[in-house]
Amino acid sequence: MVGDNVEVGVYPLREALKIAEEQGLDLAEISPKADPPVCKVLDYKKFLYDQKKKEKAIKAKTQKVTLKEIRFGPNTDDHDYEFKKKHAMNFLKEGNKLKAYVFFKGRSIVFKDQGQILLLRLAQDLEEYGKVEQMPKLEGKKMIMLMSPKSQKKKK
Repeated sequence: MVGDNVEVGVYPLREALKIAEEQGLDLAEISPKADPPVCKVLDYKKFLYDQKKKEKAIKAKTQKVTLKEIRFGPNTDDHDYEFKKKHAMNFLKEGNKLKAYVFFKGRSIVFKDQGQILLLRLAQDLEEYGKVEQMPKLEGKKMIMLMSPKSQKKKK
C-alpha cells in the first residue's frame, strides 16, 4: 500500500499523477531505466530534507584526520630527538597522521644517510603507536617519512 488506499501496481502516467495530486503529494521517478519506469508517490520536499539529514549524520560520524609535522636536522642531538619523539608519540595517540622530515641545509646534503637512519630510528621507536605509510624518501632538500596512527579499539 502506498499512501492512503492505493495499491502497488502498474498505472498509466495520467492516473499516477492524478493519484499523487489527490493525496497532495508528488510523483517521483525512482528508477528511470527500468521497464516500465518505477515511480513513487511521496512528499518530495520531505524526501530531500530526510536525505540531507542522513548525509549530515554520515558526515558527522567520519573522523577528521589532520597531518602534523616534525622537523629534524641531519645531526639532531639525542635530547632534541627524544623531545621531538615525545611530541610525535602524542600526535599519533591523538589519531593524527605524522609527517617527519629531515631538512638538509646547504652542504649538509652529504649526510643524507644520517637523515635516513634518524627517520628509520623514529619509525622503530614509534611502531607501537603508528605504522609507516611511506618510507623515508628524498624530495629536493627534504627527506620525508609519513606515519599513520594504529587503529585503536574503543572500550565500552
